[in-house]
Amino acid sequence: MGISARELAAATPASRDRYVDLLRVASLAVVVLGHWLMAAVTTDGQVGNLLAVVPGLQVVTWLFQVMPVFFFVGGFSHALAHRSRPQYAAFLRARLQRLLRPTMVFTGVWGAAALVLQLSGADGGLTGVALRLVTQPLWFIGIYLAMVAFTPPLLRLHERWGWGAFAALAGGAVAVDVLRFAADVPFVEFLNFAFVWLAVHQLGFLRADGMIRRPAVLAGAGLLGATALVALGPYPLSMVGMPGEKVSNMAPPTLALLCHGLWLVGAVELLRGPGARLVARASVWRAVVAANGIAMTAFLWHLTAMLGVYGAMLGLGAEPPAPASGAWWAQVPLRFLAAGLLTALLVAAFRRFEAPVPAVPATGGGGPVAAVGITLALLGVLGLSLTGFAGLLDGHSATLIAVPVTAPAAVGLALAGWLLVERAGRHRSGDGA
Repeated sequence: MGISARELAAATPASRDRYVDLLRVASLAVVVLGHWLMAAVTTDGQVGNLLAVVPGLQVVTWLFQVMPVFFFVGGFSHALAHRSRPQYAAFLRARLQRLLRPTMVFTGVWGAAALVLQLSGADGGLTGVALRLVTQPLWFIGIYLAMVAFTPPLLRLHERWGWGAFAALAGGAVAVDVLRFAADVPFVEFLNFAFVWLAVHQLGFLRADGMIRRPAVLAGAGLLGATALVALGPYPLSMVGMPGEKVSNMAPPTLALLCHGLWLVGAVELLRGPGARLVARASVWRAVVAANGIAMTAFLWHLTAMLGVYGAMLGLGAEPPAPASGAWWAQVPLRFLAAGLLTALLVAAFRRFEAPVPAVPATGGGGPVAAVGITLALLGVLGLSLTGFAGLLDGHSATLIAVPVTAPAAVGLALAGWLLVERAGRHRSGDGA
């Protein structure tokens, strides 16, 4: 039997920064609730976006687009983890265990389901939409894998240059947007998947070393920067992707999203004192520990639960109200409750794959194999986020970095990458590995 959340909470060392754990849980919870709210399912089983139906709501994304907070927290955690486990292969294996194990189980279950549904011809309507949509949030895991992969060199740059390393990444984001919007250089915008998100990640390193001393300045500069860019530049108001828009702040990320990330990081740092006092309460800390133990599983399956609720409604003949109508808003608490219960059932079924595994004593070596492995894994996960499982038997593909990739190929890349990291992380000197 595993250790209970109560036992883990009681064993927490006094030196642990519990506020970081609270931010991790809270940011993923906001993402889940946001996805549930934004899904506007119609009577014919199509899924739209509430923010497109009610454009005035796009301003709320300036509070609730919290992925920058999660990546900021990731930078903090990766800095501490790498310093305690500096061997590259062992560091990667330890960080990837609770990401890739539940992710590969998720893809295996959905891949098998997609195959059965398509062979039986039952992949139309909302089911077909679900096969396309359920993998989309995997982009977040792919980006996170890249952050893990680049932690050692970027941490060294941070230790040498501090804020200068962050400034270099932010400067790269500025240059990309200038080339994109002023010089119309094709494809350059995709570089900001690296510059923007790694800059946010770098803020976590700065926090780990106590170098964010004026969070109010950070928040103010970010908010003013984002406001000016949206008001005067080509950037949209929404900080999440919108269907059909010419420019998205998310895909690929823009300088406006980086400024938004600065504003959010500054804001959560300003709330650090009250947040730390809150999570110091025994009952709150136990809840945070319990939630951290299932966070990735809940994230992976939350869209499945939401689409399952809508599917049950349509199957029972209960037509969803028109999105954003009074009846639709009145139904939100019930839909959230049903999706929460179904997510809890899925978590209960799959949470064991997120459980920590015993650490392997590191003796060095295996770095090149681990580097290849994590590269394959992140390419596979990103590819699957683009392809989905719709059209599995038809050879449906999506373009990943100018190369067409199918769902089976993406799954194969991710699985091969994970196995390589596992092998490299278990390297023993003198074993020929």
